[in-house]
Amino acid sequence: MPPLSDRTRLIASATRRGQGRRPVSPPVERASTMLSDRAEAMRDEAEGPVYGLQGTSAAQALREALADLEGAERAFVVPSGLAAVTVPLLALTRPGDEVVTTDAVYGPTRRFLTRYQAARGVTTRFLPAEADAQAVLAAVTERTRVVLMESPASLTFEMVDVAAVASGCRARGVATVLDNTWGAGLAFRPLAHGVDVSVQALTKYAAGHSDLLMGGIAASDPRCLSAIANTIEDLGWHVSPDDAWLALRGLRTLPLRYAEQGRSALKVAEWLKARPEVSRVLYPPLPGSVGHDLWRRDFAGAASLMGVVMRGGDTAAGRRMLDALSLFGLGYSWGGFESLITHEAHQMAYRDHPSTLEGELIRLHVGLEDPDDLIADLERGLAAFAG
Repeated sequence: MPPLSDRTRLIASATRRGQGRRPVSPPVERASTMLSDRAEAMRDEAEGPVYGLQGTSAAQALREALADLEGAERAFVVPSGLAAVTVPLLALTRPGDEVVTTDAVYGPTRRFLTRYQAARGVTTRFLPAEADAQAVLAAVTERTRVVLMESPASLTFEMVDVAAVASGCRARGVATVLDNTWGAGLAFRPLAHGVDVSVQALTKYAAGHSDLLMGGIAASDPRCLSAIANTIEDLGWHVSPDDAWLALRGLRTLPLRYAEQGRSALKVAEWLKARPEVSRVLYPPLPGSVGHDLWRRDFAGAASLMGVVMRGGDTAAGRRMLDALSLFGLGYSWGGFESLITHEAHQMAYRDHPSTLEGELIRLHVGLEDPDDLIADLERGLAAFAG
């Protein structure tokens, strides 16, 4: 049989035979205590989880599906997307070590690095958001233990040559961690490009319905797997069986939602690019946008999150635009079925190397609504911005 497509594999694991009569989805087992028949089997993990923290049926099925999606030896689930980033950073660094990343890293990740990790004696070097692979590798020192990447990056959507950075880091004995929430483990597979640890916020596309918080961590390197497993065990992280069941349900339809939202996002991006109120659209799949060539080379699809740099304006104009919309929800997060919009200029102030923007920065997430309706809504918003 030829290799199965992603959309088939994510469903085939639910219908695989040889398990007897059962429901399509695993049962939701709410349990802390797990009982054994014999005293000698109480610590035998081959018979199943010893305690509820190890996860019951839904969590185990989710981990297996996530590992398959990411092409990983093993995957873990943790209570939030932020935890998916912080666990590998904790696992792979010690006091005196250094992390290299860029100014465009996810805001809460930056907060963790500059607050918790700094107090722990782990320093971070923040490079300019547009730093390419050569600049990233040039910043690696003998103290560097982890290079943390996002591609595309948060807010300004810069792309990096992930394979080049991963290869250079491996030669230097430095671990690489990539926040792959935009690629969702579907459009981009970091491990196949040489990255050691792939993380994503399952809160976003995998869950798909804006009703749970969860993170996923995938790896194949034995050293990374051992360190991550020990850190999760020591911290006592746990995902509820109900949330695991919901995330697994969302994962089954991920390819269809991701593709449809990507098509709609490109249509919206093309429309915005032609508008006189807009200076730039930051969306790698859009020809002429930041990182388009790298996106074409490395990605098999597109998320529906983008940045829009307005032509001038101020905070009041940005708020007028958001308040004039009726279809775009005013809320943080993305990857769900609904369209969202945020005004992001304030987050740029935290960067060590401020990016020069021509105007206000707006972030759009395109959901499953009709893109023509979304465009009509944005037209009203742009009129309010200009007015």
